[in-house]
Amino acid sequence: MSYEVKCTVCGKPTTNLLSYKCISCGNPLDIKIRKAFSRGEIHRKDYSAWRYIRFFPYVNARDVVTLGEGWTPLVKVSGNLYFKLESLNPTGSFKDRGSTVLVSAIHKEVKRLGGFIAEDSSGNAGASIAAYAARAGLRAKIYVPEGVSGPKLNQIMFYGAEALKVPGARSRVAEEAQKPEGGKVYVGHILHPVFRDGIRSLAYEIVEQLGWEAPERIYLPVSAGTLLLGVLIGFKHLMDSGAIDEMPKIVACQTKQVSPLYHRFKGLPYCPPEKVVTVADALVSTSPPLLEIMHQELKAAGGDAVMVEEDEIFKTFKELAGIGFYVEPSSAVAYAAYQKQLRIGEATSGEKTVVVLTGTGLKTALKPS
Repeated sequence: MSYEVKCTVCGKPTTNLLSYKCISCGNPLDIKIRKAFSRGEIHRKDYSAWRYIRFFPYVNARDVVTLGEGWTPLVKVSGNLYFKLESLNPTGSFKDRGSTVLVSAIHKEVKRLGGFIAEDSSGNAGASIAAYAARAGLRAKIYVPEGVSGPKLNQIMFYGAEALKVPGARSRVAEEAQKPEGGKVYVGHILHPVFRDGIRSLAYEIVEQLGWEAPERIYLPVSAGTLLLGVLIGFKHLMDSGAIDEMPKIVACQTKQVSPLYHRFKGLPYCPPEKVVTVADALVSTSPPLLEIMHQELKAAGGDAVMVEEDEIFKTFKELAGIGFYVEPSSAVAYAAYQKQLRIGEATSGEKTVVVLTGTGLKTALKPS
Protein backbone atom coordinates (compact mmCIF):
# COMPACT_ATOMS: atom_id res chain seq x y z
CA MET A 1 0.00 0.00 0.00
CA SER A 2 1.27 3.49 -0.84
CA TYR A 3 0.33 4.92 2.56
CA GLU A 4 -0.36 3.83 6.13
CA VAL A 5 -2.33 5.39 9.00
CA LYS A 6 -1.12 4.36 12.44
CA CYS A 7 -0.89 5.49 16.06
CA THR A 8 2.04 7.76 16.95
CA VAL A 9 2.51 5.93 20.29
CA CYS A 10 1.50 2.24 20.09
CA GLY A 11 1.81 1.89 16.32
CA LYS A 12 -1.60 0.28 15.83
CA PRO A 13 -2.71 0.79 12.20
CA THR A 14 -6.17 1.75 10.94
CA THR A 15 -7.77 1.90 7.50
CA ASN A 16 -10.57 4.24 8.60
CA LEU A 17 -9.91 7.76 7.29
CA LEU A 18 -12.66 9.11 9.57
CA SER A 19 -10.54 8.24 12.63
CA TYR A 20 -8.75 11.02 14.47
CA LYS A 21 -7.30 9.01 17.38
CA CYS A 22 -6.10 5.49 18.11
CA ILE A 23 -8.91 3.14 19.09
CA SER A 24 -6.50 1.25 21.38
CA CYS A 25 -4.72 3.97 23.37
CA GLY A 26 -6.44 7.21 22.34
CA ASN A 27 -3.25 8.89 21.10
CA PRO A 28 -2.93 10.88 17.83
CA LEU A 29 -2.66 9.15 14.48
CA ASP A 30 -0.13 9.80 11.74
CA ILE A 31 -0.05 9.15 7.99
CA LYS A 32 3.06 7.69 6.40
CA ILE A 33 3.35 8.10 2.61
CA ARG A 34 5.32 5.27 1.04
CA LYS A 35 5.31 6.73 -2.48
CA ALA A 36 8.43 8.75 -3.33
CA PHE A 37 8.11 12.32 -4.56
CA SER A 38 8.93 12.69 -8.25
CA ARG A 39 8.90 15.87 -10.34
CA GLY A 40 7.74 13.83 -13.32
CA GLU A 41 4.42 13.00 -11.62
CA ILE A 42 3.33 16.59 -11.01
CA HIS A 43 0.19 17.69 -12.89
CA ARG A 44 1.87 20.74 -14.39
CA LYS A 45 -1.28 22.25 -15.91
CA ASP A 46 -3.03 22.24 -12.53
CA TYR A 47 -2.08 25.43 -10.69
CA SER A 48 -3.49 24.42 -7.32
CA ALA A 49 -2.39 22.22 -4.42
CA TRP A 50 -3.78 19.32 -6.44
CA ARG A 51 -0.89 19.50 -8.92
CA TYR A 52 0.62 17.09 -6.35
CA ILE A 53 -2.37 14.72 -6.22
CA ARG A 54 -0.19 11.70 -7.02
CA PHE A 55 1.45 12.16 -3.61
CA PHE A 56 -1.87 12.04 -1.75
CA PRO A 57 -2.67 8.41 -2.62
CA TYR A 58 -5.66 8.13 -0.29
CA VAL A 59 -7.64 10.67 -2.36
CA ASN A 60 -9.35 9.56 -5.58
CA ALA A 61 -9.12 12.22 -8.30
CA ARG A 62 -12.89 11.93 -8.89
CA ASP A 63 -13.56 12.85 -5.26
CA VAL A 64 -11.51 16.06 -5.08
CA VAL A 65 -13.33 19.01 -3.48
CA THR A 66 -11.47 22.18 -4.44
CA LEU A 67 -11.82 25.94 -4.37
CA GLY A 68 -8.56 26.50 -6.24
CA GLU A 69 -6.38 26.53 -3.13
CA GLY A 70 -2.60 26.43 -3.21
CA TRP A 71 0.07 27.62 -5.64
CA THR A 72 0.09 30.90 -3.70
CA PRO A 73 2.64 33.57 -4.68
CA LEU A 74 6.20 33.39 -3.38
CA VAL A 75 7.28 37.03 -3.46
CA LYS A 76 10.89 38.14 -3.35
CA VAL A 77 10.89 41.03 -0.88
CA SER A 78 14.58 41.91 -0.81
CA GLY A 79 17.89 40.16 -1.30
CA ASN A 80 17.39 36.60 -0.05
CA LEU A 81 14.05 37.20 1.71
CA TYR A 82 10.79 35.77 0.35
CA PHE A 83 7.20 35.93 1.60
CA LYS A 84 4.88 32.98 0.91
CA LEU A 85 1.41 34.52 0.66
CA GLU A 86 -0.82 31.87 2.21
CA SER A 87 -3.25 34.70 2.95
CA LEU A 88 -4.31 34.42 -0.72
CA ASN A 89 -5.89 31.00 -0.33
CA PRO A 90 -9.67 30.93 -1.00
CA THR A 91 -10.80 31.45 2.61
CA GLY A 92 -7.85 33.68 3.47
CA SER A 93 -5.53 31.27 5.29
CA PHE A 94 -3.18 28.29 4.87
CA LYS A 95 -5.84 26.07 6.49
CA ASP A 96 -7.39 25.51 3.04
CA ARG A 97 -4.56 23.10 2.23
CA GLY A 98 -5.66 20.79 5.02
CA SER A 99 -9.38 21.28 4.43
CA THR A 100 -9.32 20.42 0.73
CA VAL A 101 -7.46 17.16 1.36
CA LEU A 102 -9.52 16.17 4.40
CA VAL A 103 -12.93 16.91 2.85
CA SER A 104 -11.90 15.26 -0.44
CA ALA A 105 -10.86 12.12 1.43
CA ILE A 106 -13.98 11.71 3.60
CA HIS A 107 -17.02 13.48 2.10
CA LYS A 108 -18.40 10.44 0.31
CA GLU A 109 -18.22 8.28 3.44
CA VAL A 110 -19.84 10.98 5.62
CA LYS A 111 -22.69 11.24 3.11
CA ARG A 112 -23.05 7.46 2.98
CA LEU A 113 -23.46 7.48 6.75
CA GLY A 114 -26.03 10.28 6.52
CA GLY A 115 -23.92 12.34 8.91
CA PHE A 116 -22.45 15.81 9.33
CA ILE A 117 -18.98 17.07 10.25
CA ALA A 118 -17.93 18.89 13.42
CA GLU A 119 -14.85 21.05 13.96
CA ASP A 120 -13.44 23.18 16.79
CA SER A 121 -11.49 26.29 15.88
CA SER A 122 -10.43 29.77 16.97
CA GLY A 123 -11.65 30.95 13.57
CA ASN A 124 -9.52 30.27 10.50
CA ALA A 125 -9.82 26.48 10.42
CA GLY A 126 -13.53 26.72 11.18
CA ALA A 127 -14.06 29.08 8.26
CA SER A 128 -12.01 26.84 6.00
CA ILE A 129 -13.79 23.60 6.96
CA ALA A 130 -17.16 25.40 6.61
CA ALA A 131 -16.25 26.52 3.08
CA TYR A 132 -15.16 23.07 1.90
CA ALA A 133 -18.17 21.45 3.56
CA ALA A 134 -20.37 23.87 1.60
CA ARG A 135 -18.53 23.00 -1.62
CA ALA A 136 -19.00 19.28 -0.92
CA GLY A 137 -22.66 19.63 0.10
CA LEU A 138 -22.00 18.54 3.70
CA ARG A 139 -23.65 19.93 6.82
CA ALA A 140 -21.15 21.33 9.33
CA LYS A 141 -21.12 22.42 12.97
CA ILE A 142 -18.23 24.66 13.96
CA TYR A 143 -17.48 25.10 17.67
CA VAL A 144 -15.68 28.37 18.43
CA PRO A 145 -14.37 30.22 21.51
CA GLU A 146 -16.72 32.80 23.00
CA GLY A 147 -14.31 35.59 22.04
CA VAL A 148 -13.90 34.54 18.39
CA SER A 149 -13.00 37.33 15.98
CA GLY A 150 -16.14 38.85 14.44
CA PRO A 151 -14.99 38.66 10.80
CA LYS A 152 -14.10 34.97 11.20
CA LEU A 153 -17.45 34.15 12.83
CA ASN A 154 -19.27 35.95 10.02
CA GLN A 155 -17.29 33.97 7.46
CA ILE A 156 -18.22 30.64 9.10
CA MET A 157 -21.91 31.55 9.19
CA PHE A 158 -22.07 32.91 5.64
CA TYR A 159 -20.75 29.57 4.38
CA GLY A 160 -23.88 28.03 5.91
CA ALA A 161 -22.29 26.20 8.84
CA GLU A 162 -23.82 26.21 12.30
CA ALA A 163 -21.54 28.15 14.67
CA LEU A 164 -21.66 27.31 18.38
CA LYS A 165 -19.85 29.57 20.87
CA VAL A 166 -18.26 27.83 23.85
CA PRO A 167 -17.20 29.79 26.96
CA GLY A 168 -13.98 29.07 28.82
CA ALA A 169 -10.57 27.77 27.73
CA ARG A 170 -9.75 26.70 24.17
CA SER A 171 -9.64 23.07 25.36
CA ARG A 172 -13.33 23.28 26.30
CA VAL A 173 -14.19 24.13 22.70
CA ALA A 174 -12.55 20.88 21.58
CA GLU A 175 -14.34 18.91 24.30
CA GLU A 176 -17.74 20.18 23.14
CA ALA A 177 -16.97 19.46 19.49
CA GLN A 178 -15.97 15.87 20.32
CA LYS A 179 -19.07 15.05 22.39
CA PRO A 180 -21.01 12.19 20.79
CA GLU A 181 -24.11 13.14 18.81
CA GLY A 182 -26.18 11.24 16.29
CA GLY A 183 -24.56 11.50 12.86
CA LYS A 184 -21.63 13.61 14.07
CA VAL A 185 -18.24 12.96 12.48
CA TYR A 186 -15.54 14.92 14.29
CA VAL A 187 -12.91 16.27 11.89
CA GLY A 188 -11.00 18.58 14.25
CA HIS A 189 -8.07 19.96 12.28
CA ILE A 190 -5.67 19.76 15.22
CA LEU A 191 -6.05 16.02 15.71
CA HIS A 192 -7.10 14.73 12.31
CA PRO A 193 -4.07 13.23 10.55
CA VAL A 194 -5.47 13.84 7.05
CA PHE A 195 -5.82 17.59 7.67
CA ARG A 196 -2.27 17.77 8.98
CA ASP A 197 -0.98 15.74 6.04
CA GLY A 198 -2.70 18.07 3.58
CA ILE A 199 -0.43 20.93 4.66
CA ARG A 200 2.66 19.27 3.16
CA SER A 201 1.78 20.64 -0.29
CA LEU A 202 3.18 23.93 1.04
CA ALA A 203 6.67 22.43 1.27
CA TYR A 204 6.45 21.11 -2.29
CA GLU A 205 5.40 24.52 -3.62
CA ILE A 206 8.16 26.44 -1.87
CA VAL A 207 10.83 24.15 -3.31
CA GLU A 208 9.31 24.11 -6.80
CA GLN A 209 8.89 27.90 -6.85
CA LEU A 210 12.55 28.30 -5.84
CA GLY A 211 13.69 26.20 -8.80
CA TRP A 212 13.90 22.93 -6.87
CA GLU A 213 16.16 24.31 -4.17
CA ALA A 214 15.17 24.35 -0.53
CA PRO A 215 15.60 27.67 1.29
CA GLU A 216 18.03 27.77 4.18
CA ARG A 217 15.41 29.05 6.64
CA ILE A 218 11.62 28.99 6.96
CA TYR A 219 9.69 30.97 9.60
CA LEU A 220 6.21 29.78 10.64
CA PRO A 221 3.78 31.04 13.29
CA VAL A 222 2.90 28.10 15.56
CA SER A 223 -0.06 27.40 17.84
CA ALA A 224 -1.71 23.97 17.62
CA GLY A 225 1.03 22.73 15.28
CA THR A 226 -0.73 21.70 12.06
CA LEU A 227 1.31 24.11 9.92
CA LEU A 228 4.60 23.20 11.55
CA LEU A 229 4.05 19.45 11.37
CA GLY A 230 2.68 19.58 7.84
CA VAL A 231 5.67 21.54 6.57
CA LEU A 232 8.10 19.23 8.41
CA ILE A 233 6.37 16.18 6.89
CA GLY A 234 6.56 17.73 3.41
CA PHE A 235 10.25 18.57 3.58
CA LYS A 236 11.09 15.18 5.08
CA HIS A 237 9.24 13.53 2.17
CA LEU A 238 11.27 15.61 -0.31
CA MET A 239 14.52 14.70 1.48
CA ASP A 240 13.71 10.99 1.69
CA SER A 241 12.79 11.02 -2.02
CA GLY A 242 16.07 12.69 -3.03
CA ALA A 243 14.24 15.76 -4.39
CA ILE A 244 16.30 18.12 -2.19
CA ASP A 245 19.77 17.74 -0.70
CA GLU A 246 19.31 19.48 2.66
CA MET A 247 16.54 20.25 5.12
CA PRO A 248 15.91 23.94 5.69
CA LYS A 249 16.11 25.19 9.27
CA ILE A 250 12.44 25.44 10.18
CA VAL A 251 11.80 28.06 12.87
CA ALA A 252 8.67 27.81 15.04
CA CYS A 253 7.53 31.30 16.02
CA GLN A 254 5.34 31.93 19.08
CA THR A 255 4.01 34.78 21.21
CA LYS A 256 5.17 35.31 24.78
CA GLN A 257 1.73 34.37 26.14
CA VAL A 258 1.27 31.31 23.93
CA SER A 259 4.69 29.68 23.79
CA PRO A 260 4.55 26.08 25.09
CA LEU A 261 6.67 24.77 22.21
CA TYR A 262 9.31 27.49 22.60
CA HIS A 263 9.65 26.73 26.31
CA ARG A 264 9.72 22.95 25.78
CA PHE A 265 12.29 23.31 22.98
CA LYS A 266 14.54 25.53 25.12
CA GLY A 267 14.09 23.40 28.26
CA LEU A 268 12.35 26.17 30.19
CA PRO A 269 9.25 26.05 32.44
CA TYR A 270 6.05 27.48 30.92
CA CYS A 271 3.27 29.10 32.94
CA PRO A 272 0.43 30.08 30.58
CA PRO A 273 -1.83 32.99 31.50
CA GLU A 274 -5.29 32.23 32.88
CA LYS A 275 -6.73 34.12 29.94
CA VAL A 276 -4.90 34.77 26.68
CA VAL A 277 -5.20 38.40 25.59
CA THR A 278 -3.04 38.90 22.53
CA VAL A 279 -3.21 40.77 19.25
CA ALA A 280 -2.29 37.43 17.61
CA ASP A 281 -5.76 35.96 18.22
CA ALA A 282 -5.27 32.94 15.92
CA LEU A 283 -2.49 31.63 18.19
CA VAL A 284 -4.25 30.56 21.38
CA SER A 285 -3.26 26.93 22.12
CA THR A 286 -1.46 27.10 25.48
CA SER A 287 -1.65 23.31 25.90
CA PRO A 288 -1.69 21.82 22.38
CA PRO A 289 -2.33 18.06 22.26
CA LEU A 290 0.44 17.62 19.66
CA LEU A 291 3.09 19.43 21.73
CA GLU A 292 5.31 16.40 22.32
CA ILE A 293 5.13 15.40 18.65
CA MET A 294 6.00 18.98 17.60
CA HIS A 295 8.96 19.04 19.97
CA GLN A 296 10.31 15.68 18.78
CA GLU A 297 9.88 16.44 15.08
CA LEU A 298 11.31 19.98 15.25
CA LYS A 299 14.32 18.75 17.21
CA ALA A 300 14.90 15.81 14.86
CA ALA A 301 14.79 18.15 11.86
CA GLY A 302 17.38 20.52 13.38
CA GLY A 303 14.86 23.36 13.67
CA ASP A 304 14.58 26.21 16.14
CA ALA A 305 11.97 28.12 18.15
CA VAL A 306 11.62 31.87 18.78
CA MET A 307 9.33 33.84 21.10
CA VAL A 308 8.28 37.46 20.44
CA GLU A 309 6.63 40.16 22.56
CA GLU A 310 3.28 41.85 21.92
CA ASP A 311 4.87 45.16 20.95
CA GLU A 312 7.12 43.39 18.43
CA ILE A 313 4.09 41.72 16.83
CA PHE A 314 2.07 44.91 16.46
CA LYS A 315 5.07 46.86 15.18
CA THR A 316 5.77 44.20 12.55
CA PHE A 317 2.07 43.95 11.61
CA LYS A 318 2.08 47.69 10.80
CA GLU A 319 5.45 47.43 9.07
CA LEU A 320 4.18 44.66 6.78
CA ALA A 321 1.07 46.68 5.90
CA GLY A 322 3.34 49.65 5.21
CA ILE A 323 5.07 47.71 2.42
CA GLY A 324 1.80 46.33 1.00
CA PHE A 325 1.31 43.06 2.91
CA TYR A 326 -1.90 43.24 4.93
CA VAL A 327 -1.91 40.13 7.10
CA GLU A 328 -3.36 38.91 10.36
CA PRO A 329 -1.29 39.94 13.38
CA SER A 330 -0.78 36.21 13.97
CA SER A 331 1.04 36.04 10.62
CA ALA A 332 3.22 38.97 11.65
CA VAL A 333 4.61 36.80 14.47
CA ALA A 334 6.77 34.92 11.94
CA TYR A 335 8.27 38.08 10.46
CA ALA A 336 8.81 39.54 13.93
CA ALA A 337 10.72 36.37 14.87
CA TYR A 338 12.86 36.63 11.74
CA GLN A 339 13.72 40.24 12.53
CA LYS A 340 14.54 39.31 16.12
CA GLN A 341 16.96 36.59 15.03
CA LEU A 342 18.61 39.01 12.61
CA ARG A 343 19.09 41.55 15.42
CA ILE A 344 20.68 39.07 17.81
CA GLY A 345 22.81 37.40 15.15
CA GLU A 346 21.05 34.02 15.07
CA ALA A 347 20.16 34.53 11.39
CA THR A 348 21.81 36.47 8.56
CA SER A 349 20.50 38.33 5.54
CA GLY A 350 22.76 36.16 3.39
CA GLU A 351 20.61 33.08 3.99
CA LYS A 352 17.77 32.33 1.57
CA THR A 353 14.74 32.72 3.85
CA VAL A 354 11.01 32.18 3.44
CA VAL A 355 8.54 33.75 5.88
CA VAL A 356 5.08 32.19 5.63
CA LEU A 357 2.33 34.81 5.92
CA THR A 358 -0.51 32.58 7.01
CA GLY A 359 -3.70 34.68 7.01
CA THR A 360 -5.21 37.82 5.52
CA GLY A 361 -5.58 41.06 7.45
CA LEU A 362 -9.21 41.18 6.36
CA LYS A 363 -9.85 38.70 9.20
CA THR A 364 -8.70 41.09 11.94
CA ALA A 365 -10.98 43.38 13.93
CA LEU A 366 -8.10 45.79 14.65
CA LYS A 367 -8.65 49.42 13.68
CA PRO A 368 -6.00 51.99 12.74
CA SER A 369 -5.18 54.40 15.57
